[in-house]
Amino acid sequence: MAMQLFTREWGTGDRVAVLIHGIMADSRCWWRVGPALAAKGYRAVAVDLPGHGQSPRADSYPVELFADAVVASVPAAPEVAIGHSLGGLTLAAAVDRLLPERAIYSDPVFRIPVLEGRFSNELSREQVVAAHPDFPAEEVDVELDMVKCWDPRTAVSLGQSAGLDFTPAPVVPSLVQAADPSGLVPLWAQESLRAKGFEVRVVAGAEHTIHRHLFEDFMAGLDGWV
Repeated sequence: MAMQLFTREWGTGDRVAVLIHGIMADSRCWWRVGPALAAKGYRAVAVDLPGHGQSPRADSYPVELFADAVVASVPAAPEVAIGHSLGGLTLAAAVDRLLPERAIYSDPVFRIPVLEGRFSNELSREQVVAAHPDFPAEEVDVELDMVKCWDPRTAVSLGQSAGLDFTPAPVVPSLVQAADPSGLVPLWAQESLRAKGFEVRVVAGAEHTIHRHLFEDFMAGLDGWV
């Protein structure tokens, strides 16, 4: 039986938007996006991925575990699904079963990079500010709270799939939103994705966590998709 995930919701109704966060984060990272989607008439359902937030832990964290758990924990066939970073990878692995009407991949990890160093869920405010110098103070607080609830073994497990290509087929209308510059969706990858049928949009000046760094630009970059 697939793992059941903790979910957080904003809004009500039948128009469902599924939100899938990146590594080290959890459903709280959508604290501005969820209400914005609710204001557009959606019921936004955000998951805590395995090993994150209030969801269960596992002995190992292969990509399939994330995808299976999301499919088992959110409404089927939502109107839209948005995945950031690891959430984009998870959505890529689940999209042919979840079957949203539209899929949005925000600076996704379609190819897992080589992950080096020691992984820790203990970060200081100074470290977060140094890594995200343009984060609003509220985002720094959220980051510190989320990291404390993260299992670093997720990074170790995912590192075993470094170099593999998880780029999905655009089985539903699909948007890739890239940071500027993007280490995960570089220019050559953007052109390849367009050739495969994806729409690709770049958010000027955005760091990897687009929805947290430049929230208004993130939402504007989804115009016509949400």
